[in-house]
Amino acid sequence: MAGTLRPADQFHVGIVAEDFEATKEQLSKLFGFEWCADMGGATEVTLPDGDTVIDFQCAYARSSSTALRLEIVRKVPGTLWEPTPGSGIHHFGYWSDDVAADVAELESHGYVTEAYRKGPDGGMFFAFLRSGDTTGFRVELVSRAAQPSLERVWAAE
Repeated sequence: MAGTLRPADQFHVGIVAEDFEATKEQLSKLFGFEWCADMGGATEVTLPDGDTVIDFQCAYARSSSTALRLEIVRKVPGTLWEPTPGSGIHHFGYWSDDVAADVAELESHGYVTEAYRKGPDGGMFFAFLRSGDTTGFRVELVSRAAQPSLERVWAAE
């Protein structure tokens, strides 16, 4: 159902790293994580002050035992993709059947859209929203249309 985030739709927890490679290495040494190939590149996004292109890089942990994955994101200075003080958790990622409807639902609960990317059809492909107060967290909504391509990356494990 559009407009409702369900636990079954959560597929990753994202951490933005000050030092991308060192963070992956540390998590591998400490907790045994192995990583899928790095993904990303020049990515067009819309921020509150307009359209821009960022160099977005990330890597997902390999995991054959769970559908919930850890994502490490390379820091993008001057954007929302900077390390989060405290817990280090940057966002919770959810699949969305209708990103625009889910954005509207979260905004009706006080969330603020920080960035989004348009898909080939002109609609929202992904969006980042943050809680309007200090008790919440950031959410990334990703179009379910991206699920097959990400699953192919994960299957290359």
